[in-house]
Amino acid sequence: MKEQETLTYTEEDIQVLEGLIAVRKRPGMYIGSTGSRGLHHLLWEIVDNAKDEALGGYNDRIIVTLEKDGSVRVEDYGRGIPTGMHKSGRPVPEVIFTTLHAGGKFGGGGYKKSGGLHGVGSSVVVALSKWLEVEIHRNGEIHKQRFEYVVDEQGNEYVGKPVTDLVVVGTTKRTGTTVTFLPDDEIFTTTRFDYELIRDRFRETAFLLKKLRMVLIDKRGPETRREEFFFEDGLKSYVEYLNEGKQTLHPVVYFDGEKDDVYVELAFQYNDGYTETLVSYVNSIPTTDGGTHVTGFRNATTRVFNEFARRKGFLKDKDPNLTGNDLREGFLGVLSLQMADVQFESQTKDKLGNEEARAIVEQVIAEKLGYFLEENPESAKVLIEKAVRSAEIREELRKQREALRGDKKGKNAKKKRSISEKFTPPQYKDKTRNELFLVEGDSAGGSAKQARNSEFQAIFGLRGKPLNTEKAKLSDVLANEEFRTILEVLETDIGEDFMIENCSFDKIIIMSDADVDGSHIQTLLLTFFFRYMQPLIAAGKLYIAQPPLYQVKKEGKSKQQDPIYCWNDYELEQALKKLGRGAEVQRYKGLGEMNPDQLWDTTMNPETRKLIKVSLEDLAQSEKLVTVLMGDKVPPRREWIESHVTFEVGEDE
Repeated sequence: MKEQETLTYTEEDIQVLEGLIAVRKRPGMYIGSTGSRGLHHLLWEIVDNAKDEALGGYNDRIIVTLEKDGSVRVEDYGRGIPTGMHKSGRPVPEVIFTTLHAGGKFGGGGYKKSGGLHGVGSSVVVALSKWLEVEIHRNGEIHKQRFEYVVDEQGNEYVGKPVTDLVVVGTTKRTGTTVTFLPDDEIFTTTRFDYELIRDRFRETAFLLKKLRMVLIDKRGPETRREEFFFEDGLKSYVEYLNEGKQTLHPVVYFDGEKDDVYVELAFQYNDGYTETLVSYVNSIPTTDGGTHVTGFRNATTRVFNEFARRKGFLKDKDPNLTGNDLREGFLGVLSLQMADVQFESQTKDKLGNEEARAIVEQVIAEKLGYFLEENPESAKVLIEKAVRSAEIREELRKQREALRGDKKGKNAKKKRSISEKFTPPQYKDKTRNELFLVEGDSAGGSAKQARNSEFQAIFGLRGKPLNTEKAKLSDVLANEEFRTILEVLETDIGEDFMIENCSFDKIIIMSDADVDGSHIQTLLLTFFFRYMQPLIAAGKLYIAQPPLYQVKKEGKSKQQDPIYCWNDYELEQALKKLGRGAEVQRYKGLGEMNPDQLWDTTMNPETRKLIKVSLEDLAQSEKLVTVLMGDKVPPRREWIESHVTFEVGEDE
């Protein structure tokens, strides 16, 4: 990496804005949650610091090791944290790891481009860990310091207490920083890091930073696992990866440009699908909620395609402009920015707020896209003709969508819409409380109708397996009775007319049997919502019900004890231990086996049920997984199933 004498990251670059404030008391304010997402947010904070060194050109690899004791080790080969004394009178590493809003990203010369903004990352990791150790290779020396969460005999809490001084423990010929920490199980509901989740994030990072090698090592199992990711073609390889298994219309297009120190990269490729996938990043941080850079991209593509279509005669003077939805049907692309002074709209860094990014991206994309269309007339013709066909179909679908909304004018204004007999509505209209259950089968649907609280719970019983919408056109979706009914009762409309504020239900809950068919129905419904009603997922309105697998009961001498419901084999084991000999186990093979009281108590009662909220943690990986599981090609699906699904032989009851 850079020679020792070229180091420009010094003690003077570290600025303290304010002290550490009760992160342990309200961790959600800093990491979003205390579940798996929050746990991994700790790791991303430390990894992001190492990635920032790569963005500056000082680091060529990051190695993350999941240790047997539950801790995680993050090693980079950057410049190393400065080890001198800060102007506050403490060593710089101690300031960084124990003080909120302390770091090299607040206007000093340490970083021109970084994923960090608030400077809370390292100190929050310390605050929510039992211990953290930092090892720094810099100026030929290895420095080390340890911080712990300590409670003394009087019950006084010390968060991130330095239990050792910053000391020299050896010599070195390299530079870099290694951080090892153990998340606190008193804070998090789970402290086990997800190997597959981290692996996918590392693959993504290697795509985005083509000069960076990402290494993941897992020592927790009987054998050590190790994977490396390095892609010389960067975003081009990323798009090829995401479009694998789809029928593509042209080779991957890649271009980049820089203006006012903002570096813009875009790679895209159209496929024969009917939905758009745009994955966006700023300084390699995924911006799942988009932001100003995405707005600039959309403005540029819509304008340039329309200008080209008119200039080449695809659109006549009397023809209306193609809409963004027409132009991006089947589009799959990755947009990446590298810039200084990033302004994210939250600590979780989901949305870019820099207004200048919109104009810069719009200018760069417009210029490069215009060149591409002029220099590749065959590809341009294919894409424009596809958009024109989409516009023609859009007009036809507009009439169908209006039919879904009902005739609100003229003689039919008072006419009640005809909704499927399989739909049972709630008594009251309350968008903030009402729930829609999508239930598999007539038997389960009947039980659910009897079990529900009719004031706020609606039931829609599905007939067989829904349409696979992975390759379906919007017209096919609207012609399907199951999905047409869902659209009618949700009242959100679909496509470009989708309005989340019109949603008639606070929760949409998929309730299916815990078997292969039930899982397939879940996947088909999830595919529909992902492809055509993704804003519902983003708004946190989509859930999966979790009916129990077992009921354990035991006849007592005087009266029957209340049954114990179990959702997994571990809970079953504990229930059997609790009830002792004579306990009877009932295995539920389907929702229809429960009587209404049982279904209400275990699966529908808001006070006792268990729901899984469906979320888009990673749009790119969700896109890839839907294609693998629901696409036309069998080998990728078989490979995924063999890698992720375990088949066990059990006793035939």
